[in-house]
Amino acid sequence: MNAVSHTDGSTPKLRTLSVDCGGGGIKTSLLDRAGFQIGKAQRTALRYPLPPEDLMGIVKKHASHVDGFERITLGMPGMIRHGVVVYTPHYIRKAGPHTKILPELATAWEDLDLSRSLEASFGVPSLVLNDAEVAAAGVVSGNGIELMVTLGTGLGTALLDNGKLAPHLEISHAPMRWGLTYDDVIGEAERIRLGDTAWSRRVLRAIESLWPVFRWDKLYLGGGNSARIVLSVRGKLGDNVVFVPNAAGMNGGVRAWAMTDAPTEVVETTENEAWDLPD
Repeated sequence: MNAVSHTDGSTPKLRTLSVDCGGGGIKTSLLDRAGFQIGKAQRTALRYPLPPEDLMGIVKKHASHVDGFERITLGMPGMIRHGVVVYTPHYIRKAGPHTKILPELATAWEDLDLSRSLEASFGVPSLVLNDAEVAAAGVVSGNGIELMVTLGTGLGTALLDNGKLAPHLEISHAPMRWGLTYDDVIGEAERIRLGDTAWSRRVLRAIESLWPVFRWDKLYLGGGNSARIVLSVRGKLGDNVVFVPNAAGMNGGVRAWAMTDAPTEVVETTENEAWDLPD
């Protein structure tokens, strides 16, 4: 393995392996301490079903192609608390988003301490967050109440108060209209069915419905589908809305550490807590 242990702030070369886990693929970038990318990013398309071991195997393969790192940041869809996967919506399914849930996969992912597993495998500190939270870390100003909304397979959100992440809420699973969730109404499947113009109008209604709940000082729109919002709708969003590039999910891998209370030392683990993965 190319990981190098880092246990204090004195290491001159503080490199972060930033991992962005999406519904269609896993992307990694090696970042310097300022958040700039070192070398080329890597991407592996997902093959479903996806047990935790397969995701870890992809991360390990990507890590073997970089020249060392001192910590890992991993963002993935779902409810993540203190590095533990409480629930993830896509990886528990037979063939990806919107397909049948496999009970054995749901059990494998539920309450998985992914942060501890990464540290056991790589010997460096890890930070595991919801993917929208990592994206937010790359773009927010750190002033006031800021809400990040990512539009992709579904809807992702992250809320920050003066640069500190609030506890994650899965707004994507809240009912929006007709008994359907935000994911159901403005997810990728509906964008494909409706076309960008009609879908953009739905996004506008979704944002309007979130305003009374959050009353943000600044709203950031990111994710791969934010660029598909048509100009006529963009003009109705207001001056406190900022569009951000999809690459924010990678670049936030460094700054996210300052936005949480994550420890900067590896937690000791027993040998059987590490994944048994092939070299």
